[in-house]
Amino acid sequence: MTEADAIALADAPRTRASLAADLRALGVQAGEVLLVHSSLSSLGWVAGGPVAVLQALQDALTPAGTLVMPTFTLNLTDPAGWRRFPVPQHWWATIRAETPAFDPALTLTRGMGRMAELFRTWPDVRRSHHPHSSFAAWGRHAEFITANHELRFSLGEGSPLARVYDLNGRVLLLGTENNTSLHLAEVRAGKQATVQFSGPVLVDGQPQWVTFDECDYAEETFPPVKAAFAASGAVTVGKVGSASAKLMSQRSLVDFAVQWWKTNPPVGHNSALAAQENA
Repeated sequence: MTEADAIALADAPRTRASLAADLRALGVQAGEVLLVHSSLSSLGWVAGGPVAVLQALQDALTPAGTLVMPTFTLNLTDPAGWRRFPVPQHWWATIRAETPAFDPALTLTRGMGRMAELFRTWPDVRRSHHPHSSFAAWGRHAEFITANHELRFSLGEGSPLARVYDLNGRVLLLGTENNTSLHLAEVRAGKQATVQFSGPVLVDGQPQWVTFDECDYAEETFPPVKAAFAASGAVTVGKVGSASAKLMSQRSLVDFAVQWWKTNPPVGHNSALAAQENA
């Protein structure tokens, strides 16, 4: 839907108050942990833009709740693996040596949209330390969710996704089908290969290019799992602004997907992370 279409269909501009009301009507609860994936344009014309949307999410959750978003930076991967916009091989060493180490306060998100980029700079938001797969969080459990994000298997047991699982959080999709929690299920199912990834991080205060084990994540295997999970009746569907919204238990989704992949092993694929590098 274009912005003009949204304006034509809406009888009034979307506002902080109207979006918060929509979120509550969908089932978002005060005090809960909520992992959000969003497409700002899908919400329609919003008075105040992304600032009003974030405020609406905070209003619905209240300070007792916790808001979480992915703030990925896959452009910080090894240039040798860049496929979408490859660079000459004789550049690689310079890029590795001169790319600034990941800094949660300074490093911009890449390809994550305006909401995630604004959220990472929001007052009192914490951001995890990972050069590729960081998450930002605000609220009661922000520190617990973002602390000690392990380099290896960045969306697995040592990740903010696993901490959301521990807290029995929920997932909210606003106008998008992206759902990173399924990557946690990939790791737990143990059906994907292990690959080597690398990126720039600070080690004892000094920038270093480090290499670590990563799961060969494969988003193209997600659609049948999503469809089966939705068919089980575990997804609440509604509207937030003009966006199609989906609300679900992250723990239920992950557990369902783990069992699905153990019964229906994923087939060969091209690495989803590699496809996104340098995006």
